[in-house]
Amino acid sequence: MTQPLVAVPADVREFDNYSWHAVPRQYVDAAIDGAGALPLILPALGARIDFDALLDKVDGVLITGSKTNVHPSLYGSEASEADGPYDPERDATTLPLIRKAIEHGVPLLAICRGIQELNVALGGTLATEIQEREGSMDHRAPPGDSHDERFAIRHNVSVKPGSCLASVLGAGDVAVNSVHRQAAGRLGPRLDVEAVAEDGTVEAVSVRGARGFAVGVQWHPEYWFRSDEPSARIFRAFGDAVRAHAAARSASRTAAE
Repeated sequence: MTQPLVAVPADVREFDNYSWHAVPRQYVDAAIDGAGALPLILPALGARIDFDALLDKVDGVLITGSKTNVHPSLYGSEASEADGPYDPERDATTLPLIRKAIEHGVPLLAICRGIQELNVALGGTLATEIQEREGSMDHRAPPGDSHDERFAIRHNVSVKPGSCLASVLGAGDVAVNSVHRQAAGRLGPRLDVEAVAEDGTVEAVSVRGARGFAVGVQWHPEYWFRSDEPSARIFRAFGDAVRAHAAARSASRTAAE
């Protein structure tokens, strides 16, 4: 089989007086070395993309984390500067792409901002500044100058027995990292909770009735996939789903010829 292709939507960032479509390298490395799939960076072009045509050509979709947040107007809330920064061009790309990927049965892995986009795309809301909620732990990155400190594995999540994620990681406690200040609020009606933190924060979801792998996690398995077995398992499972989808599509096309 040829190397499967995974679409990775880009952020829009400003560097050196240019506007860039960019993806952090950790996700690119995790896609090719952890999932065994070639990542294709998808510019944040919104409605200019033919999503149906795109999903006929790629074998998976990886939605990354980001420093930006989903614009609150997309889930019925008022925007404030405190809840930013925002990236409306990414929102205009990822939300329809998520819905179309699920419709097409294309494997989907959504990480950090990605799980939040998945929830909003399917009709859910987001909770902001969750560290200020009574009884909540601080899910933001710990202070430190290095990414290894910021992305250190530091708290447990409880994986629900019988869930999709339990088939990958096993049920019970799994240690993860935590680099976020927003989380899923009201869940979209098609989403099932796969894992929660000790304070009840939703840490993973799956899409009920999805035709293919469709999972979102709030933590960052891409950062430690080379050395942390649970992180590696998530990308291996995504890669297996991507290859299975590519093989099934290839077989279907051969049968039709």
